[in-house]
Amino acid sequence: MSSYRGARLLAGLLVGTSMVLGAASAGAADGEKSFEVYGFAQLDYIQDFGRVDPDWEDTLRPSRLPKANEEFGDDGQASLSVKQSRLGVKGTVATPKGDINTKFEFDMFGVGSDAGETTIRLRHAYGEFGQFLAGQTNSLFMDGDIFPNVIDYWGPAGMVFLRNPQIRWTPIRGANSFAVAIENPGNDIDSGQFREVADFPGAQGDQEYPDLTAQFRMARDWGHVQVAGILRWVGTEVLFDTDGDGRNDTVVYDDDDTGWGINLTTVINVFERDAIRAGYVFGEGIASYMNDGGMDAGPSQDIPDPSNPPAGTEVEAVELQGLSLYYDHWWSDQYSTSFGYSFTDVDNTPGQTPDTFEKGQYASANLLYYPVKDVMVGAELLWGELELFGGTDEDATRLQISFKYNFGTVL
Repeated sequence: MSSYRGARLLAGLLVGTSMVLGAASAGAADGEKSFEVYGFAQLDYIQDFGRVDPDWEDTLRPSRLPKANEEFGDDGQASLSVKQSRLGVKGTVATPKGDINTKFEFDMFGVGSDAGETTIRLRHAYGEFGQFLAGQTNSLFMDGDIFPNVIDYWGPAGMVFLRNPQIRWTPIRGANSFAVAIENPGNDIDSGQFREVADFPGAQGDQEYPDLTAQFRMARDWGHVQVAGILRWVGTEVLFDTDGDGRNDTVVYDDDDTGWGINLTTVINVFERDAIRAGYVFGEGIASYMNDGGMDAGPSQDIPDPSNPPAGTEVEAVELQGLSLYYDHWWSDQYSTSFGYSFTDVDNTPGQTPDTFEKGQYASANLLYYPVKDVMVGAELLWGELELFGGTDEDATRLQISFKYNFGTVL
């Protein structure tokens, strides 16, 4: 998205928000409607002691570290960014059959084709009525409460973290809750050594069915325990230009595998405000739900001779495990520290190439200062390492200093 188009969209959103604010204020007097605007402005100063992918220099993702020495240069790099800044609105409308809750939220951290840009990125857009929710929000396979009090944007690599379009049903609420959902099936297929074969120049995801997720949570005064599961179709199609018109428009290969995963998470309250935040996830074909690293599937066999691929070569869901363990500590009302370690580790298929992600490690520690309410200044030291299937590895260290100013009002 260009800066001009992003500015126009932002202006439109702000105008729309002001119109809704007026309507909500009129209804709020009789207690039937409420409306909240919230967010923060944040500046991050980052000093890298190595180099990362320039499109991802404003956060530390192990998968975006260089795959070869000096791929992105050999000197340190400095950057200043406001991409974490956020704006959101929440509304509630009372009805005889229960409240209608809605949420719309975005930040300015460009990803995908907008990677490296300061532009609008949708985080949440959903409505909830009774037991049903529809829209984009945290996946049921995820536990957002284990995200630690860090100032790095992307955060620990080895935790499940995906905001996904979904239709959710929550039949049980309260201290013990249970929910199921169908979610958008965004498979990430690695063509691996297929790309070296004349008849298999590439692979694209084939999503015939939505992902099925489920979550059970037990909350108590000491914290909570959550178990989440996922079952998904991991499919691929390989297209080829059979008629010479320059377009890959004929399916020459079509295969699929079953993806599944279990995510075990907990938050344990310690003392008054401290907390241990931990999660362990394992499964096959679930990399696209991870905060960083890996591919959902790849070729099942090595292809030593690209002119003669072995018979029976299939697309195989990649095994994966991830761990995130952090401790949030409050020294006082004005000072806090968060420190911990996380990793994503995959068991690559034989047909993936040597430059494929195998393991990403992430560690950080910070000291944050809150001089007054709604203001935060903090410094964080981060380290990340990328290990490739071929056996090579690269690491990076950086220092981040952030300034954050919260705002919000309820009408």
